[in-house]
Amino acid sequence: MSLSMYQASIPAFIRILNNLSAILDKAAAHAEAKKIDPAVFIAARLFPDMFPFSRQIQIATDGVKGCAARLSGAEPPSYPDTESTFSELKARIAKTVAFLQSFTPAQIDGSEDRKVTLKLGGEDKTFVGKPYLFEFVIPNFYFHVTTAYDILRHNGVAIGKGDYLGKF
Repeated sequence: MSLSMYQASIPAFIRILNNLSAILDKAAAHAEAKKIDPAVFIAARLFPDMFPFSRQIQIATDGVKGCAARLSGAEPPSYPDTESTFSELKARIAKTVAFLQSFTPAQIDGSEDRKVTLKLGGEDKTFVGKPYLFEFVIPNFYFHVTTAYDILRHNGVAIGKGDYLGKF
């Protein structure tokens, strides 16, 4: 049996987003225990020219909700990028997970050759479904989730690989 487009995307996206939400709980608890303003973490960056923590979450969620919608032939929902607290970021993740859970395998499978067009850098970029998922969305998603994790870890939140991967 071959791996389907649905199996290669939606379950893994949901798993990692749920793990990320649990990591945000640890970050909030850390901030409270250490008497650190949570806004410090929300605005934290690994380097001045990189996006802050909040933007890493926004990009990760935008990428996967857009992927599911585009592969299914639907229009992706638009979320305002206004989150400035851990609870607001957790709500965004939860909304994204609920959106991903609304898709069935039948809606995503068979999208390997679907044309997908999106704006990148202000220009239209057209992909084919399979390379869009495997060469653009998946690497981009893990890059931003990992960067969010790294920002928190760099700032002293006691998280590890087990938090990132979750329980099996």
